[in-house]
Amino acid sequence: MKLLSKIALAAVMTGCIPTPVFACAACFGKSSDPLAFGMNWGIFTLLGIVALMLSSIATFFFFLIRREVAAREEKAAEENLSGAEI
Repeated sequence: MKLLSKIALAAVMTGCIPTPVFACAACFGKSSDPLAFGMNWGIFTLLGIVALMLSSIATFFFFLIRREVAAREEKAAEENLSGAEI
């Protein structure tokens, strides 16, 4: 148990050591560089994929709701028809 606590303490202390932070080549430099344009297109593509997936999920739930409403209306119509018989 002592070995595990020493390893955990060493990991925490290693994580707390301050280090200088440098910007990557895409963020640091000219914004008109082809690398920056490529990164922007990559970001927009990923945002588009996220929006497409979320709209697909929402469309599926709307489909399920419409299907349930139609099934309820059909069941109510069947109950009304069966009650009208003599």
